[in-house]
Amino acid sequence: MTSNNQRLVDAAQALQASRDNVTPISRVSERFDINTVEDAYAVQDLNTELAIKAGRRLSGRKVGLTSFAVQQQLGVDQPDFGMLFADMEICDGGVIDCSQLIQPKAEGEIAFVLKRDLPAVDTTLAELMSAIDYVLPALEIVDSAIEDWKITLVDTVADNASSARYVLGKIPVPLAQLDLSLEGMSLHKNGQLVSTGVGAACLGNPLDACLWLAQTMAKAGRPLLAGDVLLSGALGPMVAVSSGDHLHLRLTRLGDVSCQFA
Repeated sequence: MTSNNQRLVDAAQALQASRDNVTPISRVSERFDINTVEDAYAVQDLNTELAIKAGRRLSGRKVGLTSFAVQQQLGVDQPDFGMLFADMEICDGGVIDCSQLIQPKAEGEIAFVLKRDLPAVDTTLAELMSAIDYVLPALEIVDSAIEDWKITLVDTVADNASSARYVLGKIPVPLAQLDLSLEGMSLHKNGQLVSTGVGAACLGNPLDACLWLAQTMAKAGRPLLAGDVLLSGALGPMVAVSSGDHLHLRLTRLGDVSCQFA
């Protein structure tokens, strides 16, 4: 094994150990000298393959860092992607166990579910829209393995785009006649308004984020498939959560979704 490959393996193992032990670690970018986004995705892919071999099942993908507000929070300037696994999904109104998470935060998002595969690297917007079965409100619970969320783009990419859990609403809405750029978002924690946003905060339109994701995943050799959930990115700033908190998300036309933390 080359020294470069060993660095990637060591970084992947450190991130997995952090998750297993529910203990944050220092930046893998510095600790393992990982300087490129390509190497960071290679680290992510190592842990994706290990998860699949262990019996976990891919249920979709997420786009991260699409909101300028979140980019400001984290000091990065481009989107990334991460894998969603079926065991990350929590039912609407369900309880999320904080003892399994390191330093969770929540985001309000728009989710899409596909009815057809999108295998082409040059997938068009029309092909994407025709492949969308329905749209849902979503809460994404992100959780960084890196101490105090002091991440670089390389760190969050390697850490599966800081993915942890997601909650979907239960009333599917057809895409037709929705102007998602104007979809308003309000997120309440324990009854208090803590984050607001609009669809335009997600790369101008959540559909643009999904198109980027479809093309990028096809290039990466993990194309989006029928039934996949696409989390298109935060519509406003992240909010820290802890045991005892209750979240309620409302989108203008897509409806509500909620969860609790214990």
